[in-house]
Amino acid sequence: MLFILGDIVMRILSKRQVRELVLYSPQHIARLEKAGKFPKRVQLGPNRVGWVEDEVLDWLQQRLESREAPTRHS
Repeated sequence: MLFILGDIVMRILSKRQVRELVLYSPQHIARLEKAGKFPKRVQLGPNRVGWVEDEVLDWLQQRLESREAPTRHS
């Protein structure tokens, strides 16, 4: 789903898309959200939620940047 507000284009990811990106179960995603360790969901309707794609991708980028550089063995 895309939202376009003037020059701002925002893509909203479904629960399924987020699950496929981060490889976590919906329950684990909810636990991380509650602990403030994952982007907050956006309530789109009474029975529909989504996540801002840029926020989820930033979260993934932080994970990539925080991993240790592999040690090279000669």
